[in-house]
Formats: sequence, structure tokens, C-alpha cells
Amino acid sequence: MERPLVPLGRPRAERADAKRNRLRLLAVAREMVAEHGTANVTMDALAERAGLGKGTVFRRFGTRAGIFKALLEDEASRFQELVLAGPPPLGPGAGPAERLIAYGRVRIEFLIDNLAVAQAAMERDRGLPVAEVDMTHTHFRMLLARADLGIADLDSLALQLSAALEGPLLLFLSSPQDAEPPAAEIERRLADAWQALIERLFRMDAPPES
Repeated sequence: MERPLVPLGRPRAERADAKRNRLRLLAVAREMVAEHGTANVTMDALAERAGLGKGTVFRRFGTRAGIFKALLEDEASRFQELVLAGPPPLGPGAGPAERLIAYGRVRIEFLIDNLAVAQAAMERDRGLPVAEVDMTHTHFRMLLARADLGIADLDSLALQLSAALEGPLLLFLSSPQDAEPPAAEIERRLADAWQALIERLFRMDAPPES
């Protein structure tokens, strides 16, 4: 069994009514985003549509950006479950190179599919949200150790790979949504470049061709 990608402490028990309200708010927020995009999702509108008091919404999310952060975190937890226990190559059962490639491709798809939500989650005074970076680094470190590439400083290599994956994605998140080329083309190019990087890394210890 694999260890968790991010160290998890014992969470405080959530009251049944608080959990019910949280799930209700997240479900309604998803509906509103799907129907009208992120622009019309406000604290007041979410409270009204969910049939809950404004105070409940403010206590749960804090700010409007907090609504979208919560949506991203909920989706990220699903992604983590797939990494930990889903089918290979993203989940256990494939080799380190295959899992690194799959992780990068799915991560790129995840962020670009959630582009509008991720942009709406940006706090004006805090810049870009860096979701799952700790998870990414820890996962990469574990896979690199299993690969036995003969590289001594795996922590630094995992950090560099995390930056190579996350950096272009975060730059893309900060760009206008109507930027060219379209999102699908950017996703393909980033995913192909990530795969080429991992394939090149795993050929480093191969004997040179004569």
C-alpha cells in the first residue's frame, strides 16, 4: 500500500449538518458554474440558490474566491484518490516513468479543464493558487526513488520536475482566457513536452549507442 502523497493529520470531526451544508454548497456552485460560468457566482447568489443563510456561506468560504478554491480542492481530492488507488498508469501498477508521464498529462488536463475556476480562485493580494504542489513533489520523489536512476539528490530533481510541470501551467492560468492558441492546443503541447522530458530523463542511464 502506498503512503499518502501529502502527510495528513487527523481531521477535526465535521458535524453532520456542517457536512450536509458543505456538500450542498459545492453541488450548487458547480451547477452555477456549468450554467453561467464563474462571473455570476457570488456569495449572495450561492446562498439564495442553495437555500442557506449568507452567514453559512461566509463562514464556509470566507471570500468569493474561497468558493472556487473549495471547488478546486474537492476536485483535487478526487485526483489524489486516483493517484493513490486508481487504475494504472496514473495509479499503482505501472512503472515510474509511465506513472510520471500519466501524472503530468492528467494534471495538465485537470488545470486547463478547470481554468476558469482556477482563475476565479486567485486572491487579488495573493496571486496564483498553487494547488497540489506539495503532493506533486512528494509523488515525484517517491517515483524517482523507485526508478533507481543513479541520481544522488532526488529531492532537488523532484523539485525541478515539479517546477517544470507547474511553472508553465501557472503562467497559463495567469493569461487571458481568450489567449491564442486555444486551450486544447496548449494542453496537447504541454502534455507532449512533459512526456518528452520524462522519456529523456529515463534514457539518461542507458548505455550510449555504438
